[in-house]
Amino acid sequence: MLCFLKGMAFVPFLLVTWSSAAFIISYVVAVLSGHVNPFLPYISDTGTTPPESGIFGFMINFSAFLGAATMYTRYKIVEKQNQTSYFSTPVFNLVSLVLGLVGCIGMGIVANFQELAVPVVHDGGALLAFVCGVVYTLLQSVISYKSCPQWNSLFTCHIRMAISAVSCAAVVPMIACASLISITKLEWNPKEKDYIYHVVSAICEWTVAFGFIFYFLTFIQDFQSVTLRISTEINDDI
Repeated sequence: MLCFLKGMAFVPFLLVTWSSAAFIISYVVAVLSGHVNPFLPYISDTGTTPPESGIFGFMINFSAFLGAATMYTRYKIVEKQNQTSYFSTPVFNLVSLVLGLVGCIGMGIVANFQELAVPVVHDGGALLAFVCGVVYTLLQSVISYKSCPQWNSLFTCHIRMAISAVSCAAVVPMIACASLISITKLEWNPKEKDYIYHVVSAICEWTVAFGFIFYFLTFIQDFQSVTLRISTEINDDI
């Protein structure tokens, strides 16, 4: 395990395990508390009512921080690789980082503004997180192909692009169906007219969310060769 997590590999590994735990724990607590239907609730539904709202908020906030740390480290890795052997314009990597960080801000908004309390703000944060996240994975997949075979294997590139494609295909019906739902609520009856929209959008939401998790899992090997150094300097003139 220690060999597997050498270098900075623990950062994406922690992001993947922590985020998975955040979704699963919030879901289990919400279901056991009787606050949501076990069959396909929205991810946000599992973090709306106490006590799961506190768990969800805390864990997703930390996931957003870990996501930002992972994306910045990935940015520095690509920057260094590109300096060693030029394969892509640096702007491409920078745009990817900015979009990724905006997505992390969206996650923070989702975590701190509950679905039923401030729906407009919550939905705006979710939109930022999912759309920016999907575009981030697409850009990183393109960068991976450009740096292949020197810095990435073709197999890794294919895996990243496949996850990006599935996430991209899922985010469109997720947004479309969610926008057709006339009311925001936690409990659904299959006989209701908007139920099918809820089911489709919920399936797509979970697909995109775990698509992100599996995507960051592919970063572990890249991060194994990276080290973090912190230096401290004291100015004697003060």
